Amino acid sequence: MIGGHGSTRGFWRGAQRSTGPAREYSHSGSASMLDDWLYRLWIVALLWAPLPIGSVDAWALATLQAMVFGLLAAWCVGCMLGRLEVSKTFRAARWYVLLCVLWLGYGALYLIPLPLDWIAALSPRVATLHAETLALQPGARTLAIDLFAAQSHWLKSATYMAAFALTLLLVNTRKRVRQLAFTLVFLAFLISVYGIMMHLVGGRIDWLGTPMHHGAVAIGTYFNRNHFAGFLEITLALGIGLLIADTVDRNADSWKKRLRNVLEWIFSPKFRLRLMLCVLVIALVSTRSRMGNTAFFASLLITGIVGLVLSRHAPRGTMILLTSLIAIDLFIVGSWFGVEKLAQRLEQTTLAREVGKTPVPALAPGQEESLEQRQDAAVDTLPMIQDHLLLGVGPGGWAGSFLNYRGPMVAEGIFEHAHNDYAEFLAEYGVIGFVMLALMVLWALAMALRAQWVRRDPLMRGISFASLMGVLSILIHSWVDFNLQIPANALYFMVLLALGWISLHLDRRGARAGRSNGAG
Repeated sequence: MIGGHGSTRGFWRGAQRSTGPAREYSHSGSASMLDDWLYRLWIVALLWAPLPIGSVDAWALATLQAMVFGLLAAWCVGCMLGRLEVSKTFRAARWYVLLCVLWLGYGALYLIPLPLDWIAALSPRVATLHAETLALQPGARTLAIDLFAAQSHWLKSATYMAAFALTLLLVNTRKRVRQLAFTLVFLAFLISVYGIMMHLVGGRIDWLGTPMHHGAVAIGTYFNRNHFAGFLEITLALGIGLLIADTVDRNADSWKKRLRNVLEWIFSPKFRLRLMLCVLVIALVSTRSRMGNTAFFASLLITGIVGLVLSRHAPRGTMILLTSLIAIDLFIVGSWFGVEKLAQRLEQTTLAREVGKTPVPALAPGQEESLEQRQDAAVDTLPMIQDHLLLGVGPGGWAGSFLNYRGPMVAEGIFEHAHNDYAEFLAEYGVIGFVMLALMVLWALAMALRAQWVRRDPLMRGISFASLMGVLSILIHSWVDFNLQIPANALYFMVLLALGWISLHLDRRGARAGRSNGAG
């Protein structure tokens, strides 16, 4: 609530009130302290998320959810008591937040017990499956084939939407935007140093109760190298965004000025950030993740081109920076730490078999699935999508339903995910849910693209670049993996979407003021 009113009506009035950037957060002392503490605790939650194996284990996920829901509940109580106010960015994204609420409502439909006739009208195939079990267990059924999995996935969705809202509400100043991005990059730097060292010594340890084998590749605090690569893709994008934010054109018409500029750059925080990003790139290459590395460099190239095309106010140094990032990271740093081995893995991704004729053998212990095995799992998901086109099999229902659809090309064993987020989301949520998810991502990307076009603020331009690059990288990687099924990476993905909105609306003057003063 804004203005110190003590009623719910005052809260909604505050949520709709438009305030200028100069007085966006004019708290009292106690209110400001509460806001600061909630922001710091939100940073702690983000720092925690990737540490316990990406928060995939039940206890780690429950801890993360308790932190996220607890922070959101505390913010709501503080707002209702008049000690906190809704941020300008949250107000600007209110229709987007409504879409998030509708998505949660859509997911809740799968949890409601319904008569079998209703289920048959909405999803005939699901009703058929339920009918086969009615004799063993009478009672109402739901639109989800696996109710327990659907409940778990709904809680995950609520966690991610709450993370989006908390980022908009608490990252409400320029200082906090920079702190958030740098803190996550520094966390990735520490994890990368740990992952590289363990990879070089071939260490095998128990990490929070989980056996971790760091021999052949770098996995950091993740169980799977591809998911560690996804985490690095997001944090590298944030670091590159910070570099772009600090890029300025320096005129040097003599060797003394050039030398001074070089020395200033070497001793500047920007140089230290660049060194940290080099370590992150080394860790990414050391994961030997084919699509992770491909997604990173492809997203950097694509976003760099898009940014330069859309940027009417970017300094010339931005082009030099992007070119140097690709050249140094790929051809120098990478070549020292295994780009040649990574290239060999990319060349050897095609197995010696005729597609559709020779089954892929079962995996040996510790052996990674080939790209063909991942693609086969996604291909075998297509009939599942066709049979449950409108509403899907329900959240979390892919693994159980896949047993009825897997073909001879898929190796024996248990597949928990489709190794293709698009196929899995379509199979579980149907076309309706998939369209809603796609709209969320595209809408946030559109905000970041617009920020690249209209903002002159270097920090906001850099953050919009980070949002574009990080989201695009995960979208590319998702074609052959399931980073969005890993809680820590999915949470960071939502933070990137929120930063897209923040980059456009935070501390931005009105359209009329921007036209008259030439500011954005």
